[in-house]
Amino acid sequence: MDSRLVNVGFGNAVKAQRILAVVNPGSSPIRKLKDDARLEKKLIDVTEGRRTRAIILLDSGHLVLSSVQPETISQRLLALDQDQKNPTHLLAKSKPEEGDA
Repeated sequence: MDSRLVNVGFGNAVKAQRILAVVNPGSSPIRKLKDDARLEKKLIDVTEGRRTRAIILLDSGHLVLSSVQPETISQRLLALDQDQKNPTHLLAKSKPEEGDA
């Protein structure tokens, strides 16, 4: 079972496997989606009162409002994906260098 989490700001995380899309909140259809999610009680706001910069759509129909840029979240998802495909560089990071003690 894959339980990798992606940081979406202020110590909050979302299960990477559940994310369908990370979008900019500026367009009219996305604003309508946000309003609908609010009415259906499927809106999760993790902005801590700051400006919403990204909306994360989950496979459960929930929307997560984040104050982190969509590009940043996408980069974090890409990094998680690369870590899964090639975990050997993680081992190299965790091993102490010779002479370290």
